[in-house]
Amino acid sequence: MLPNIPPKLFSLSAVVVGYILIDDMTANEQNAVGNWLMLVAQVLSTNAFYRAVMQERGLEPVGSTETGRNNADTFSGMYGQSSGNIKNDDSFDDNDQTIAMLEKMVRAMQIEIENIKRNL
Repeated sequence: MLPNIPPKLFSLSAVVVGYILIDDMTANEQNAVGNWLMLVAQVLSTNAFYRAVMQERGLEPVGSTETGRNNADTFSGMYGQSSGNIKNDDSFDDNDQTIAMLEKMVRAMQIEIENIKRNL
């Protein structure tokens, strides 16, 4: 499950990870990893979009994309089993999660800065 963090911070974390990954790879390795990540993204995007289509057609419960369940669980819930909304019981509030994520990003950037300094 993804933490509840602001969209801009979520995007920034992808930028940081991308910059960290490029230093230790050749151009061909970067291309291979980048294409693999894009394929993963396409699978996720395609699945999410198709589930939205199924919801629009009334063939999938509306709350199913919010629960993190896979398609088998979702569709089995349509045929007699309850598909009630699942609440998030995490003990962390949004601010604590955001702070923790920022601290991890800062540590990762500090490590990367130290690596760059050592290689100069």
